[in-house]
Amino acid sequence: MNLQSSDFELFGVPERFAQDRAALDARWKELQREAHPDRFASQGAAAQRVAMQWSVRINEAYQRLKDPLRRAAYLCERQGARIEAENNTAMPAAFLMQQMEWRESLDDAADEAALEALADDVQRVRRATFDALARTLDEERDFAGAVAHVRALMFIERFASDVEGRLERLGQ
Repeated sequence: MNLQSSDFELFGVPERFAQDRAALDARWKELQREAHPDRFASQGAAAQRVAMQWSVRINEAYQRLKDPLRRAAYLCERQGARIEAENNTAMPAAFLMQQMEWRESLDDAADEAALEALADDVQRVRRATFDALARTLDEERDFAGAVAHVRALMFIERFASDVEGRLERLGQ
C-alpha cells in the first residue's frame, strides 16, 4: 500500500460511482485492523506513527467513498473536473426557480403534513439527480457534465437538511 494511492486503489475497488456499501464497510474494518497502531506497539514509536498515518488515511478514504456525494466529487476532481462549489454558484435558471419555490414552501409550511410533502418532493428530486449522476459518471464517463449534478446535489442536500431541521423543531 502507498499513502499516495487513490481511495479506490487503497480499498481495492473499481474507480466508479456505484459501490457496494457493505464491501466498503468490510474493507474498512480489514484495513483498520491491519494498520491499527496497537499492532505496532512492540516496534517502537516510529512504527506507531506510521501506523497512525495509515489509520488516518484509511479513515479519510472511507469517509469519501461511503458518502455518494463526496465520492462523486472525488471522482470528478480526479478526472480534472473541478467542482469549485465555493467559487462558482451559477446554476441553471430552472434549478434556481425550483430552489426559490422550495424555500417559499418551507417558509409557508404551517404544519407537519406540508413539511412532509415538501420533504417527499425534495427526496424525489434528490433520487432523480443521483440517478442522473450515476449515469453521467459510470455510463457516459462525462466528468465535466457530472459537476453540474454534484453541485445541484449540494444545494439539494443543504435544503433537505433545512426541511429536516424544521420537522424536528415542529415535533418538539
